[in-house]
Amino acid sequence: MSGTFDIEAERMLLTARVEDALAQAKQYGVTACEVAASASQNMEVSVRKGDVDTLSQSRDQYIGITVYRGQRKGSASTSDTRPEAIRATVEKACDIARFTEEDSAAGLAEADLMARELPDMDQYHPWDITAEQAIAYAQACEEAGLAVEGIRNSEGASCSTSSSAAVYGNSNGFTGCQQRTSHGLSCVLIAGEGDGMQRDYEYTSARDPRQLVEGQLIGQQAADKALARLGGRRPETGRYPVVMAPAMTRTLAGHFLSAIAGGALFREASFLHGALGERIFPEWFSLLEQPQLRGALASSTFDGDGVYTRDNRFVEQGTLASYMLSAYSARRLGMTTTGNAGGARNLRIDAPLTAYDDLLRQIGNGVLITELMGQGVNTVTGDYSRGAAGFWIEDGRVAYPVENFTIAGNLRDMFRNLQAIGDDTDMRSNLHTGSWLIDGMTLAS
Repeated sequence: MSGTFDIEAERMLLTARVEDALAQAKQYGVTACEVAASASQNMEVSVRKGDVDTLSQSRDQYIGITVYRGQRKGSASTSDTRPEAIRATVEKACDIARFTEEDSAAGLAEADLMARELPDMDQYHPWDITAEQAIAYAQACEEAGLAVEGIRNSEGASCSTSSSAAVYGNSNGFTGCQQRTSHGLSCVLIAGEGDGMQRDYEYTSARDPRQLVEGQLIGQQAADKALARLGGRRPETGRYPVVMAPAMTRTLAGHFLSAIAGGALFREASFLHGALGERIFPEWFSLLEQPQLRGALASSTFDGDGVYTRDNRFVEQGTLASYMLSAYSARRLGMTTTGNAGGARNLRIDAPLTAYDDLLRQIGNGVLITELMGQGVNTVTGDYSRGAAGFWIEDGRVAYPVENFTIAGNLRDMFRNLQAIGDDTDMRSNLHTGSWLIDGMTLAS
């Protein structure tokens, strides 16, 4: 599939579109302008019980244009990349800017902050795979899971691949390109029968298809996880230590990042508003961003404003050391951008790691959380309440599955009461982390 996506040709075409749109905007007499253009080619197949369920192949294109008339901003976008459509989109953005209210923080990032060096981040590794081959990979993945004793049904397996290019340019003279691929395999299986049925899943994803976990192993792991959930009970209501599995800790980190994001801070809609310099985590915990790691999932040499990316330490020895700011949010706060327009990239935790088995022994009696449900998180107050499922830990060992309960607390308390981080590091996302042991959360069933 990727063989038909000529990355060099796409880069040149997108760059030309961006430069043309910038030139057209200047003809309307705007103060400044910025343009983002992208193109992607995607294929995804899904199978269920051996039969092809869906097969989709798509090609998407986009161009977004933002102009500034003084402190007035206008934005417009289109997926129609014909020259006349792009010109109409530029005109629409310029017209909108005539009627919006002035915003003293509006405008491009400062020219001296634009990224100057744009090394290849090694994120483009096309998977030359046909639809027939993708179907075969998904079928093999599902078949391996269905072969495990106790697995009764399947919700399907999927195989996907995507190639993309994106170009951003502005009237400060900056133009940069990002080219990426993304590939994945996943499987969802059902164990048990009747009211006792349980489902679970497993997946693998990578920029480079050679780094994908073998499909048969993904199917077997999905089966093992579904079987482990059979016979779930409700835990007794009480206050217990909790181990959050890596996929769950990523959601906690996400709440933290939302709370230190400039947009929430200047709106005073964050429980960490005004907390810069305060102790939020234990002293042994630091959180850093390394956006220019070659080959990493979220690497980039520039952010959504064209600003150069750099290593940031958001948490330093437990203390909130930096907010996460774009050029706009930084101006609203009277601060300097941290190169985070578009979010954080390649987060790493700098902390001592505890062997996973030792982490469970340390918990004594408590609960291991492997699934969270619902949206009961308030990042304005920090209040936290979500449905959960997982396993009861007794005398430091997994005893039995638990389900249909709620865990509750406050994010400030949860971060402060972080006791240890496991060595079961999951590297499949923007944040590489193991399990977190948090002391004293309320369980209600």
